[in-house]
Amino acid sequence: MRSFMGKIKPFSVELLRGRAIFCLKTTRASNCQIETGPIWAAFRIIPAPQTLLLCHFAMNSFNQAVLQAERQLIAANLFYGHGMLNAYDEAVYAALFCNQGDYAAIDWDAQYPAAAQQTLDAMIAQRCDTRKPMAYLTHEAFLHGFKFYVDERVIVPRSFIAELILDEFSPWIDVAQVRDVLELCTGSGCLAMMAAHVFEHAVVDAIDIDADALDVARHNDALYGQAYGTAGRINWIESDLYTHAPPKQYDVIFSNPPYVNSASMDKLPDEYHAEPAIALAGGADGMDLVRTIVAGAAARLKPNGILVVEIGNEYEFACAAFKQHSLVWLDTSGAENAVFLLTAKNLQALA
Repeated sequence: MRSFMGKIKPFSVELLRGRAIFCLKTTRASNCQIETGPIWAAFRIIPAPQTLLLCHFAMNSFNQAVLQAERQLIAANLFYGHGMLNAYDEAVYAALFCNQGDYAAIDWDAQYPAAAQQTLDAMIAQRCDTRKPMAYLTHEAFLHGFKFYVDERVIVPRSFIAELILDEFSPWIDVAQVRDVLELCTGSGCLAMMAAHVFEHAVVDAIDIDADALDVARHNDALYGQAYGTAGRINWIESDLYTHAPPKQYDVIFSNPPYVNSASMDKLPDEYHAEPAIALAGGADGMDLVRTIVAGAAARLKPNGILVVEIGNEYEFACAAFKQHSLVWLDTSGAENAVFLLTAKNLQALA
């Protein structure tokens, strides 16, 4: 039986193996330190030693607020895979968010304000009752050091491709020579913005079939474009894959498309059913959109261009669907067979 974790594994594995952008170390010597890894993101909370936690049971301390929230989350038997590793991580993040706290400095003994406690109680209750990802309640998500706005019009950002972008798709292309980049299925626009940040001489065309998702992407561009150095360099295009793509060729085409197979879709936890199905479901074998993406890439890549596609846990289905292609599997922090690459030469030889 195949795992249902097709679209889920990238983010949770990243949290398990990657260095988090916010690594909250709750030691007595320094209440909290922030570790800003160059490419990892989301919260990974390293809890204080148990002996230290036992010293912080003041009813209205920050620590007590966290422990109370954690107990509620655990009791609700929730699923974690949208930026938090477990109930404790989520409780710390929620407590900080509700008090507009400094992620870089936690005072566990500090009095937790009554107004913040009231907000936190409501948020935890909503998380437990609705089983929606916490990112939909706070409207923020983190991906490899980049912060983005999210709501229920898009899936919560998570992708193996993010780290490959920040690695400049090395050694397959020369970052200094990249002028044209195309993303298919952009969703919240997070990967397109990261690509524009890394390939600073490039124009990025970001395509999605969903107008609502593109509204979120444009909102992120407006919020963070100046800070990330991407303002004015991304074209947000409503299109069914290549249908309305500009008539040009690209140095890089990449996509994290819907690829969860039908059997796996039926087994997703409630948290994933809160996300748009259009952004997850990839048909019987998960390859419906991937086939179209591969088929149309040859005519749209420059001679030395590359196509990069994420397929999550659908390795076997991808190999079966593209037997005639020389798929190159790119190694990432979480998997060795979740993202494949095809060169323009390979694609054009089969065209």
